[in-house]
Amino acid sequence: MKKTFYSNGKLLITGEYLVLDGAKAFALPTKFGQNLTVEESQGKIIDWKSYDKDGSIWFEEQIPFESITQNDGADDSKSIRNTLIEILHEAYRMNPDFIDNGKGYTITTELTFPKLWGLGTSSTLINNIAQWLQIDAFELLKTSFGGSGYDIACAQNCSAITYQLVHEKPIIESVDFHPDFTDKIFFVYLNKKQSSKASIAAYYGKGGNIEKRIPIINAITERVIRATTAKEFALALQQHEIEMSNVLEVSTIKEALFPDFDGLIKSLGAWGGDFVITVSKENPTSYFKAKGFGVVVPYSEMIL
Repeated sequence: MKKTFYSNGKLLITGEYLVLDGAKAFALPTKFGQNLTVEESQGKIIDWKSYDKDGSIWFEEQIPFESITQNDGADDSKSIRNTLIEILHEAYRMNPDFIDNGKGYTITTELTFPKLWGLGTSSTLINNIAQWLQIDAFELLKTSFGGSGYDIACAQNCSAITYQLVHEKPIIESVDFHPDFTDKIFFVYLNKKQSSKASIAAYYGKGGNIEKRIPIINAITERVIRATTAKEFALALQQHEIEMSNVLEVSTIKEALFPDFDGLIKSLGAWGGDFVITVSKENPTSYFKAKGFGVVVPYSEMIL
């Protein structure tokens, strides 16, 4: 019997980094995501294949049940394999039935966005595995990959959300975000994927006065959500970008790469890679393509 599960990708609009320390973040699930299909087989192994959007296989491995129960990811040359085994091992600890009473599985994953876009390859996988095994996706993330969990919330929701950790527990609220200026909003891929783990480590390495920043970011998040014009929306995001530039002690992405752009550019998620959000009066596609950034996605094509 074949079972298929699906999870949404994500974009974090406000609260990057500081969401780890309790700031209220604003996030948008995307129209892109990942499927996971499970079929029972034999041999006490999982025959795993992961497909990119173009149909190419980006990961393929046979994983014995024993490797999962023992968390046997010792081969450092296969870091993707190690990470997958760690996730499956933590899933096994939460629900051992799929191994203890299983005969084997053929599992395939399929991304509906290019893997390098960074829209949630790991979070959609973790949420899909949690759906399959009927376990808590937030707990699985916490014990395996780590992170705030906003991406899991996006995987599970089909509308804009706010996300906040209160006493380490996720508080998720749906947001009615359908402004009439979404035709002014575009997402631009910066031609490189950023490591979330490395970015988080760098953030904590700064050791800035985080507690004082959280109320500021929370207030900005409210302004972003409640904005009724493109100008209000852009000004709030601009303030956010300046605040985070000071926290991270790095230039804003506009200062670094696009100083002549006529409009707002804000980093999303891990600074320095993946996507930025732009707000401008005119369609900015030709500007960014001339700069060598060919992936410019309108809001209507990106966001659920």
